[in-house]
Amino acid sequence: MTTTLSLLTPSGRLTLGNLLGALRPMAERQGPTDDRARYGISDLHAMTTPHDPALLRTRTRELMTLLLAAGLDRATLFRQSAVPAHTGLAYLLECTAHTGELNRMIQFKEKGRGVPSTRCSLFTYPVLMAADILLHRPAQVPVGDDQRQHVELTRDLALRFNATYGPVFTVPEVVTPAAGARVMDLAEPTRKMSKSVEGPGSILLLDPPDVVRRKVARAVTDSDTGPDAVRADREAKPGVTNLIDVLVACGGSAEGLTTYGALKAAVTDAVVAVLEPLQKRYVDLAADPVHVDDVFARGSARCRELTEPVLADARTAMGL
Repeated sequence: MTTTLSLLTPSGRLTLGNLLGALRPMAERQGPTDDRARYGISDLHAMTTPHDPALLRTRTRELMTLLLAAGLDRATLFRQSAVPAHTGLAYLLECTAHTGELNRMIQFKEKGRGVPSTRCSLFTYPVLMAADILLHRPAQVPVGDDQRQHVELTRDLALRFNATYGPVFTVPEVVTPAAGARVMDLAEPTRKMSKSVEGPGSILLLDPPDVVRRKVARAVTDSDTGPDAVRADREAKPGVTNLIDVLVACGGSAEGLTTYGALKAAVTDAVVAVLEPLQKRYVDLAADPVHVDDVFARGSARCRELTEPVLADARTAMGL
């Protein structure tokens, strides 16, 4: 049985890009109700930069509910912080990692190097991510370009640990998933829509229809007014191309559309149609928080059962 593992960090509010590019593929990877698909909330990763504890709890609760509302109900759902083996293994891997390789990690180079107030956790975050992966012993890790460096480090640590202390970890293969919907920011269509940077260009999964309409109406296009203005050309027309991509990913078609007004109207209708059932399910689940808590409590308990033997093997191999 091949294990599929994905974790999402509650560092912001989920966007349409997260739904189309991540949650939909995650739902498709679910099998029958079993442990094959394990999806977690990496709340510990949200603490690598200054954070508000109350806001972290609020975002974690929203993310828990949204995962269920998005149809991830046949997976084993868990909270990273509720599975102690994640932090337990992270320290053992810190004793395996080298400062030089952590110093080369992109996130630390861009966000923390040379800043006196940088948290140590930002420096060691890639090691915790490696622990997240190695605990669940997946044979493959689907990864985008933005996380490839971290998974390569995970492989390096697993190989080094196995060579030094014995064959404890499965060395995961890095695989490039099939191209999914790549949703760009509506206001800055050269960068991805981000849950960490909220703004007028990000459509949030809980945005009501009037907010969606306003954001799409203000989406960047260009000054082209010709008969073929509505066409995909990522280099010359990034904003228009993004709107077409969103429309198609939401089940619509740009065929026959000749004006940007018609394109934006079609995008609005398609996005609202996709978000409406998810938002209705979210409202129902939010009204029953005990059920949501129970799902994650059971999933976290199951992950504790599955990961504690891996941590025990690692501790024994290192002489503890």
